[in-house]
Amino acid sequence: MTQRWTEADIADQTGRTVLVTGANSGLGLRTAEVLAGKGARVLLACRSAERGAKALDQVRAVAAGAEPELVPLDLSELASVRAAAASARELTGDSLDVLVNNAGVMATARGRTADGFELQFGTNYLGHAALTWLLMPALRGGHHARVVTLSSLAATGARIHFDDPNFEHRRYNPAVAYGQSKLADQVFALELDRRLRAAGSAVVSVAAHPGYTATGLGSGMARSYTNPVVRSLIAGGHKLGETLFAQNTRIGTLPQLYAATADDVEGGSYIAPRGLGNLRGHPARVAPLGAARSESLGSALWELTAELTGVTPDPA
Repeated sequence: MTQRWTEADIADQTGRTVLVTGANSGLGLRTAEVLAGKGARVLLACRSAERGAKALDQVRAVAAGAEPELVPLDLSELASVRAAAASARELTGDSLDVLVNNAGVMATARGRTADGFELQFGTNYLGHAALTWLLMPALRGGHHARVVTLSSLAATGARIHFDDPNFEHRRYNPAVAYGQSKLADQVFALELDRRLRAAGSAVVSVAAHPGYTATGLGSGMARSYTNPVVRSLIAGGHKLGETLFAQNTRIGTLPQLYAATADDVEGGSYIAPRGLGNLRGHPARVAPLGAARSESLGSALWELTAELTGVTPDPA
């Protein structure tokens, strides 16, 4: 990897098919635009039909190859995840080269998914894990296929509470819930790669995170607090932090673009900004968290995910 890897280093993606979740805004939209501009056929998986249609027009305007397409997907509803996976398999003829698990919600007020899961754990993690398993037949039919799952700096210091992942018995904290969901994403990404290797599959799974990037998600942290004083203080601090320290989406998207396209990406890798504290900068391979490297933790999460979602793990 070069010290300053950029979009210009992405090889021609003509003939490759990519599905990006949360492709209507932020990192997901930028990922879709760049890959379509490099010739890839991009499927934009979006919850909002209106925002998805606008994003589709933006991506279509820069596409250098195949026509981009929209796939309705609400990660907070397992029925929608199943429908999206079925649609994507049909659209691709079971030949998908890259799945980018990008979508997410951040530090939201206490809420539940349609299936009763804590909103962030259900959306950021369970929905993506279920989608990945359901799309595995298409990924096996792809060429040098890979799964890229976004984690976050918020995973550092987080814990997965296996006895209460949905905050049914402990006090809800939006930041703690977000950290748990993004740690689960990283643990899952590495466990998936271990299982793919054990199964002799050519599909690889990697994790990435964007560092401190101004995506707009952080504003949800302030809105999750009912106390107006606390809400105002957090909103002000977040705005100041983004102004002073955050990088823009073009730079923040580079780790997942590298993970999705670079020839030297190895399964089980973790791609992040190379700057101080991995907050900003061009992409680099960094050490995954200890929890993500733990085979026992990965196995426990794998089993819990199957139990909660009712989706059959793949590989088994």
